[in-house]
Amino acid sequence: MRISIMGVCNKGAGILAGLIFGAIALSDADALVQSLHTMETAAKNAKLDELASRVIVPYMIIAGVLIALAVAILLSGLPDIREDGGDVANTGAVPASASKTSVFQFPHLLMGVLAIFLYVGVEVMAGDTIISYGKSLGIDFSISRYFTQGTLAFMLAGYFVGIFAIPKYISQQNALKWCAILGVVFTILAVFTNGYVSVGFIAALGLANSLMWPAIFPLAIDGLGKFTKIGSALLVTAIAGGAILPLVYGKLALIWNLQNAYLMMVPCYFFIWYFATKGYRAGKA
Repeated sequence: MRISIMGVCNKGAGILAGLIFGAIALSDADALVQSLHTMETAAKNAKLDELASRVIVPYMIIAGVLIALAVAILLSGLPDIREDGGDVANTGAVPASASKTSVFQFPHLLMGVLAIFLYVGVEVMAGDTIISYGKSLGIDFSISRYFTQGTLAFMLAGYFVGIFAIPKYISQQNALKWCAILGVVFTILAVFTNGYVSVGFIAALGLANSLMWPAIFPLAIDGLGKFTKIGSALLVTAIAGGAILPLVYGKLALIWNLQNAYLMMVPCYFFIWYFATKGYRAGKA
């Protein structure tokens, strides 16, 4: 529930930031693209430099806000989270983690790390490629620049479901399983439809991705005991999937096209489905 609440804050801010940046940098994008075709090289470079310079002031503001936030956290006196006690305090029994000597001795955690890697990769692809994908279908920048907000809006809806429905009405693993299935279905439909319908299914992947982090993370750290901190750190490093998988998508897009390249998401969602059905229990017997 806490992770879902943070997700609402995260994606809500993402929607607002995208709208603000779109208004600053892409307000005249369609006219700019047309004018670039008729410009001389020097004039074209100057125009592109002017376009790039539009984001300097917003990024300086972001940097200032983050510095202020860092100072505020430093002075807030947040308590340290202690490792002692682990899961012994809950049951009074010796936990399975007590016999472990390394965090790498938890197969379900390692599978969770890979699941996070794949999940963040497909999430970033759905949100960050949808504008260029819409443009490749002939949709104007003035419209396609809002498509990322559509993906985030679907994620926002999913987080609200997570806050109120998990685990009261549906377990974490079942939510993750159904989200993975939705991911496969929406991806296939996006590839085999056209125009706004296809773009809509890419945006709908936001709904499929929304409950994955709040489900994978707690399932992966369950039973780690004294290794919970370092296990959580491993899961966080798996966010690198958001940097690596979009590059793979880009390579496939050059070989095939932007639409067919989305098929690489299907095996990613199938592994997440496997983690939700069996992987989260690996090594716990």
